[in-house]
Amino acid sequence: MSSGRRICRLEEEVVNRIAAGEVIQRPANAVKELIENCIDAKATSITVTARSGGLKLLIIQDNGTGIHREDFGIVCERFTTSKLTTFEDLNTISTFGFRGEALASVSHVAHLTITSRTSDSMCAYKAHFRDGKLHPPKPGLSSEPKPCAGNIGTQIMVEDLFYNVPTRRRALKSASEEMHRIADVVSRYAVHYSGIAFTLKKHASTTPLVRTLASSTVVDNIRSLYGNSIASELEEVEGEDEHLCFKVKGFVTNANYSVKNPKLLLFINHRSVESTNIRRALDNLYAAYLPRHTHCFAYLSLSIKPQNIDVNVHPTKKEVHFLNEEEIIEKICEVVGAKLVGANSSRVFQTQMLLTNTNASQPFLNDKRSEERNSTSNNSAIVQASNKQNQRGKLQQQTTGEKQLPRVYDHDLVRTDSRSQTIDKFLSQQPQQPDFDYVLSSQTTTTTT
Repeated sequence: MSSGRRICRLEEEVVNRIAAGEVIQRPANAVKELIENCIDAKATSITVTARSGGLKLLIIQDNGTGIHREDFGIVCERFTTSKLTTFEDLNTISTFGFRGEALASVSHVAHLTITSRTSDSMCAYKAHFRDGKLHPPKPGLSSEPKPCAGNIGTQIMVEDLFYNVPTRRRALKSASEEMHRIADVVSRYAVHYSGIAFTLKKHASTTPLVRTLASSTVVDNIRSLYGNSIASELEEVEGEDEHLCFKVKGFVTNANYSVKNPKLLLFINHRSVESTNIRRALDNLYAAYLPRHTHCFAYLSLSIKPQNIDVNVHPTKKEVHFLNEEEIIEKICEVVGAKLVGANSSRVFQTQMLLTNTNASQPFLNDKRSEERNSTSNNSAIVQASNKQNQRGKLQQQTTGEKQLPRVYDHDLVRTDSRSQTIDKFLSQQPQQPDFDYVLSSQTTTTTT
């Protein structure tokens, strides 16, 4: 009778690779972790370069404080960090990193190269890493960091991501889809950290996909990254509650803007997270203002007392738990709802206006072909098919001797007003030429009370 399999200890390489698979699930996760390291290093300029959606190459360059030459030996080992020293420091953590797993996880699933220089160093140092340890660039060479030229800051190069995890690599989507996810991560941090210049571009491309300036504002970044249609309809929200120990500020769109796919940029204590409860609460709030199955755009930044929040609940830190969640969400909806009520006095609708007088419609018609037709006849406006008139004949002379436009048949015309053509005209003995009006689409603003 079998007694079952015996329990054995996993090898360290297997343990590290399993842990790395939890932290780095796709290239966008690696970009997020490395961008947060750049922000922790007080960088004011961050550049991300990717090739093949980040699977072949990822380069993250910053101008932060850099890494000391003496720290290269342990920088990619697990649980090595400069953010905390005791477990109690988690209660007041204000930085992104605290586990020391970002670089370690990347080094276990990719070829990692770090080039860094501090402000008090005469030169930069470059080192290669494999499985959390220093690795020689070529067989037979030393694995120690080599001095080289470089600017103050750190450059991290990630090559062949998931080269040793073929199942994970095959499960990923196309390179364009992964690049879109990377752009989404960079755009979120670019909006929140408006004082940092962000740049995202493809390898060997001179045109950046994302680019913001350090002097731009939050609204400027939203306009450049998400479009002017969103930025022109933004309403600023701000509120706080001393009893709940939290503050909220951000921007939401008013009732004039709606989109099928919801877009929520949520930051809690400057950390990009996701919250299904907050998104659902906003959808319920906007349901009274927007068409069915449409959503709003919202950027919210919450500041919660560090003692009331737990950031160590998800491997990729995309979720956090905090106290009084229901009360805080209710307060957020009150702040946003008050702003929507005040911004609902003006709504924009698409309408059509009939212009029966041709001369009155002349300033609004910019089409050159329409202007030429109006100049030949001041008393009637005829909608005609230009492609068919060139095939049907030549111009005829009227008894007065002036030029007349070629004959236009009824089936070539477009009726724009039901009053211009009735059954009596079809039964009339004398043929009459129907009058057709131009339709001018315009955008009007209607004030509602």
